[in-house]
Order: sequence, then C-alpha cells, then structure tokens
Amino acid sequence: MSRGAIFHHFRDKEHLFLAVAEDDAATMAETVARNGLVQVMRDLLERAGNSEGDTAGWLGTQLEVAHRRRTDPAFAKRWAQRSAAIADATRERLQRQRDAGVLRDDVPVEVLTQFLELAYDGLVLHLATGRPAGELAAVLDVVEDAVRRH
Repeated sequence: MSRGAIFHHFRDKEHLFLAVAEDDAATMAETVARNGLVQVMRDLLERAGNSEGDTAGWLGTQLEVAHRRRTDPAFAKRWAQRSAAIADATRERLQRQRDAGVLRDDVPVEVLTQFLELAYDGLVLHLATGRPAGELAAVLDVVEDAVRRH
C-alpha cells in the first residue's frame, strides 16, 4: 500500500501500530484456543526459520507492546484486555486437556498457564536478541511434555 492509502485507513502511526498489534493478539488467541500456546511458539519458530524479515517485524511488534505496557499506563490498561483474552484461551484449553485426561493433574491449571506464558516470553526474547532458533523445537518438546500427563 502507498503511504496515502495507509493513512486513509489509520489516523497516524500510533493507530496503525495498534491495529497491527491487536490483529496479532487476536490471531494468537485464536491459535491458542484451537491448538494451544505451545503451537503458537512452534509457529513462531517456523516463521523464524522461513522468513527472518516476517519474524523480525512480528517480534518488533511484540517488543514494542511489552515496552509500552511497562511505560504507558493508558496503553497497559487498554492492552490488559488483549492479554487476558490470550491467558483465558490458554487456561480454557488446558482445562479441556485436563478434563480429557491428557494434562497432568498435580499442578493447578493457573500455574501451568503461567509456565507456558513464561516459556513464550522467553522464546520471544531469545529470538528478539538475535540468537539462533537452533534446536528450540526440541526445547518446545520438553515444554509440552512438562504439562502432559505421564
């Protein structure tokens, strides 16, 4: 799109950024609800392996959201709803897996949710700092195995 076409739809860069970030958050919540947070991480690794430019843009958005959540109270308040939707989708999926007997039952679902969110944040940071994806698929296998029933 041309610059004029972009700003026909968005008042300024701030509104454009918010639209991109909100779209990313909605897509992530849908993927989590369907396939789980580990799948979001696997998709991110696949994007990192196939197209550095695409991943760099997505990571840039994630890092900017994290920065704004820390430094802009109005943005943090607005973004809390997006974060809650992803956390809710994660919790609901984990509860469905527990009900199906697939998920470990010795750890509360809330703790497993936080564990997966922490793993996701660590993966984003790892990739954002330019470190190679390497064998991170095997690491995600360990993360996934950690929440499964044995």
